[in-house]
Amino acid sequence: MTTPDPAVPDAPGPDAPPPVTPKDHGRAGRDLPAAIGSAVVLVGLILLSLFFWKTAFMAVVAIAVAVAVWELHQGLSAKDVDIPEQPLMLGGVVMVVVAYYWGAPALVTATAVTALVIMLWLLRRGVAGYVKNATASVFTLVYVPFLASFVALLLGEGGTTPAFGLDTDDLGVRGVITFIAITVASDTGGYIAGVLFGKHPMAPVISPKKSWEGFAGSMVATIAVGVWLVTSFLGGDWWVGVILGVIAAVMATLGDLCESVMKRDLGIKDMSQVIPGHGGLMDRLDSLLATIAPIWLVLYYLVF
Repeated sequence: MTTPDPAVPDAPGPDAPPPVTPKDHGRAGRDLPAAIGSAVVLVGLILLSLFFWKTAFMAVVAIAVAVAVWELHQGLSAKDVDIPEQPLMLGGVVMVVVAYYWGAPALVTATAVTALVIMLWLLRRGVAGYVKNATASVFTLVYVPFLASFVALLLGEGGTTPAFGLDTDDLGVRGVITFIAITVASDTGGYIAGVLFGKHPMAPVISPKKSWEGFAGSMVATIAVGVWLVTSFLGGDWWVGVILGVIAAVMATLGDLCESVMKRDLGIKDMSQVIPGHGGLMDRLDSLLATIAPIWLVLYYLVF
């Protein structure tokens, strides 16, 4: 009797189903029809909420924060890190709301209080793993709700009085549209240039598909969109658009790379599969979260 070698898999029987081969999406690296369809739905939801009742956009941001916290909880659990979802979600929503209605000082206070509450919450679990889970929780708090709250700060620049219908003079709405458009331009310009011309990897160990040619495409796209929107949409100087473009290209790329490092460290491909063709929500928010704070700062001091 021959003892089977555990290192050699058994041969499939005659009735065994054919092996499943992962679908190759080529240099695009994603299912483009699904990705485009999802992007259209997301952009439509954002524009509808901004144009018809801008306060509803805060609900969109709050939901995005809650989903992102859930995704990070799922991803971190791969390394036996257990962050408390409920206080992080609740605290994140509170941070978004106070930032919108009461500004930056209220956001700082809400962030500090939420961090302390989370650390107290974790005391109930005992000593084992406290430092690891508390550190990951505060990291999540800053990375998602705190940075996302700058969108609320930007939208609040146009006032917080609830109003229905499109207000073309609302600086907050214009600022948010500018922020989203410039960041999307960075992703789109980098993606197109990378697919067409990418030959020199920027960080092959972290993100093999990201190239210096793609980064150049991001820079060109963000500067062009930045100058156009700042001069024609916000009434600012052209050089402010150049500054915004450079900041957006650099920060969006860094945000992408940081997200890639996190996923590689956690041993996962995507944070989740909630968005067809894109993976997880965090896979789409990485560049937005990285760009919002400096864009708000530039617009606040140089345009508003």
